[in-house]
Amino acid sequence: MTTTTATPTPAVDYVHGYSPREGQRLGDQADTLAQLLHGGTSYPPGSRVLEVGCGVGSQTVHLLRSSPGAHIVAVDQSEESLAQARAHVTGLFPDAPVRWQQADIFELPFSDAEFDHIFVCFVLEHLADPLRALAGLRRVLRPGGTITVIEGDHGSAFFHPDSADARAAIDCQVLLQKAAGGNALLGRQVQPLLDGAGYESVVVRPRTVYADSTRPGLVDGFTRNTFLAMVESVRDDALAAALTTEADWDRGIADLHRAAADDGTFHYTFFKGVAVNPHHPHSAWRGAGRAAGANRAPDSPAEGGVREGSHGS
Repeated sequence: MTTTTATPTPAVDYVHGYSPREGQRLGDQADTLAQLLHGGTSYPPGSRVLEVGCGVGSQTVHLLRSSPGAHIVAVDQSEESLAQARAHVTGLFPDAPVRWQQADIFELPFSDAEFDHIFVCFVLEHLADPLRALAGLRRVLRPGGTITVIEGDHGSAFFHPDSADARAAIDCQVLLQKAAGGNALLGRQVQPLLDGAGYESVVVRPRTVYADSTRPGLVDGFTRNTFLAMVESVRDDALAAALTTEADWDRGIADLHRAAADDGTFHYTFFKGVAVNPHHPHSAWRGAGRAAGANRAPDSPAEGGVREGSHGS
């Protein structure tokens, strides 16, 4: 059974917009990358899980599939997105234990240590101060609880045939996101952000997508319907900001589509981090000035690194 609780929250620009096409793109992305991004993520029955920035519920669906019995609170700042998420998830899981909450990540209306686990996917890249957001999440996460963070990095996009025009089109999206206060290159910063926010046992690993004609599902689901659709969606804004011309944009997009052709290839890397909220609750977050190497996790999870859900419910 799903419930919704509303609370006032300030509007924040979302560079991709809230169109039905964007909702479809998010769904395509989540479904195509479910195994890649959600592999290893499962929470015990009865555990309290906070999903921050749930959007239209695309990732919520996969959390429910991988963690049946977990109690999920899904938060987003957009009422419109929450309405779509509720309809989408309820259609698939009518009795799912999900509570929908409108809230700002910097002003979460929850008690201290209310959650056992926190899941944050494709959210930090849209924030002007992701370090402060991560540090603030520690308040609502119980000591010993885990946080999972997943972010992409547009600097990891490589493709064949290579094209300066195609790279320039991608750069338009990067620049627009920066102007909106975000960072499309944030994936490479997941480890230092978690470490700087005061979490322990931080383990970050790359999750790489590679698509060519031998993997048609990824060509359609990721290259065309996720990455290309995302870049194409900023055309009007890029032109309005004088970041490109119509001719240059059209040439770049045409070249980018060649990566999805029979002789094309496409590569992109996501970064998935898992960390633990320290048992000493008053441990301060250290920001950019923290000592190098502190709280460093083993090189491999098998050597003692944290696994999601491994700290009980």
